[in-house]
Amino acid sequence: MTDPDVIAHRGYAGVTPENTVRAIREAAARDETAMIEIDVQPAACGTPVVVHDSRLEGTHDRGGRPLTDTEGVVWETPLEEITSARVMGTDETVPTLAAVLEAIPESVGCNVELKNPGTDDLRFGESLPADAHDDRRDVWQPFVERALEVCTPFDGELLFSSFCEGALAALREVTPRYATAVLVWDDLEAGLEIARRYDCEAIHPPRNAIVGTDLSRTEYAGLPAGKPEIDVLEEAHADGRTVNVWTVERWSQYDDLASAGVDGIIAEYPGLAGG
Repeated sequence: MTDPDVIAHRGYAGVTPENTVRAIREAAARDETAMIEIDVQPAACGTPVVVHDSRLEGTHDRGGRPLTDTEGVVWETPLEEITSARVMGTDETVPTLAAVLEAIPESVGCNVELKNPGTDDLRFGESLPADAHDDRRDVWQPFVERALEVCTPFDGELLFSSFCEGALAALREVTPRYATAVLVWDDLEAGLEIARRYDCEAIHPPRNAIVGTDLSRTEYAGLPAGKPEIDVLEEAHADGRTVNVWTVERWSQYDDLASAGVDGIIAEYPGLAGG
């Protein structure tokens, strides 16, 4: 069994209001936390803000509770309105990327997921044909440049990830300084192709993509139940890449994946390693 790095998903969204400064501070204070995962996209002015959904009221189920008390598309909303929006019925508000990075000590890393550059046309989870690479890179590059500008003063470890090849292409175009990771949805082969194309340091598959685990017999994140056709852990390790698996919610899932030899576990809750 390995001892995987624990990556706090949105600052352990299972116990604190996700992607808020409070969540980040509390996650960073836990000894087990190696890295904190956050989601970034632009406000109307282009300033990177830390929020997951494309709409401020939310597009994913959170037990019937809206994401914030404000409505509208994130990248069409003024920054002041976004940063005053209260998250999930609490007094916590949507922060800027700069505010979140200020809350993370340099001893804890930050996984910045490039969620959206400000468009509905994402080409999510695709390995793009050659004739689309430049176009998708250009779509992402202005926002990636803004995000990198904000990240420059941060002294801790930074890892940039995305489900969108265009984001990784833009990051590699702008600078080779930072580590990158491809997030995988329902196409493991595409994930490996993109990781090799941009020499990503890591690959982030869903929790049921790891061959030989009980989780591989369950349906999740677009992957069907049953043995995965590709051993993404074996292939990624053969390529020298780190494998960080998302999103883990129970100690038994953590134990299953740690036994399989993954390098990192993106966790919804703290304390899963002590099950």
